[in-house]
Amino acid sequence: MTKVETETLMSPFTGIDRLGPELLADAAQAAVLRGIPLARILQAEYGVPRETLLVALSAYYQCEVIEYDERLPIPPELLTGLQGNKLAQSGWFPVIKDDDGTVVIAARDPSDSAMRAEVESILGPGRYEFRVALPDEISWFIQDFLHDKVGCLIGTERTGLALWRNTMAQWRTRLACYRTDMARARTALAFARTGLGLGAISRTLLDSKRFAAHPSLAYGILALGLFLLFGALPTYLRVRRSRMTPPQHQTLVEVTAATLSFLENYQSLEQAGMEKKTKETMLARLGDLLGNYCTILYPSPASRERTHLARERNVLAAQRTIAGCYRTIYSRARTGLAFIRTGVSFVSIGIGLIGYFGFGFSTLFDGMLIVAGLLMIIDGGLWYLPVRKEQAELPKTRSAGLAGGKIG
Repeated sequence: MTKVETETLMSPFTGIDRLGPELLADAAQAAVLRGIPLARILQAEYGVPRETLLVALSAYYQCEVIEYDERLPIPPELLTGLQGNKLAQSGWFPVIKDDDGTVVIAARDPSDSAMRAEVESILGPGRYEFRVALPDEISWFIQDFLHDKVGCLIGTERTGLALWRNTMAQWRTRLACYRTDMARARTALAFARTGLGLGAISRTLLDSKRFAAHPSLAYGILALGLFLLFGALPTYLRVRRSRMTPPQHQTLVEVTAATLSFLENYQSLEQAGMEKKTKETMLARLGDLLGNYCTILYPSPASRERTHLARERNVLAAQRTIAGCYRTIYSRARTGLAFIRTGVSFVSIGIGLIGYFGFGFSTLFDGMLIVAGLLMIIDGGLWYLPVRKEQAELPKTRSAGLAGGKIG
């Protein structure tokens, strides 16, 4: 870089008292080598306030300044046909249209004749007022109002964030439906246990000499037990069939992870580093990952507060999504334990009846109880065992800050 080019780059900021010629030259050289605006170097690394930079630019270019504000109601006709890449290279953006038709242009260098000619060629002949703005703020205007791609810090990302919040809300609703189905299954199992318990009582009464002369009581109890059993059986079988198709345990975790993928595009971890021990289960690792984003970062400029708050809402929604996945997984585990509990009851009653009354015609009923109980124990184990690893990791995940954040 030649001396003339360096002086040209430095000249708008030479009036800043706190910067000597040597510091300013070093900052200019760093800006050129790193390919970033000099104003950003001065603000971030040399501690020059943004307001000071704007005052210096206003004095140098002899014009007013304009600052980025995502709330500006830019007329749509000013945005039609604009190309973000071209505007970024030229360093300008239309931001206001006055009642008299004057269009206010935010420009990196208001004195640039080539830029002024480009404005007239794109927007047409008219009245223009050029105001100076920091290069980063020109970029923010372009990214905000021209709907830049996902991953950039854009005001319109609030729409994308809202879409992701809806996606997570829909998934949490689906998870709640799964939990409701499994709660119905547990209720059905409770009715089935009651029905088979009444059946066992009826079988005992029929084989008891004391009640042999009054079989109507035993048959009445049996009828009630069969009514409860066959009334609950369809619900149990429906939920059991769903166990053989998605969503299974891994599917629940994978879809939950997919709903959290917005973090990669919309959240920044530059100021939020949290080191945690790697967990064994995928869901626990998601909880740790989310902890990195549970950080209050104050946006710059402050006018971007709505976008910042939208990000915070998304992180909170992600926390609820992970918690919803945990609740669903543990609901599956509770349902599996209900199966096991019911199966153990059946096996115990069957063995007890055989041991007390011995073998006979009614032993067929006892054997059916034992077989049904064993099948339910196996089935319950298939529901419960995948949750064992999650059970070991959950307390650590909770302590890792899944429900809170740190201030940075």
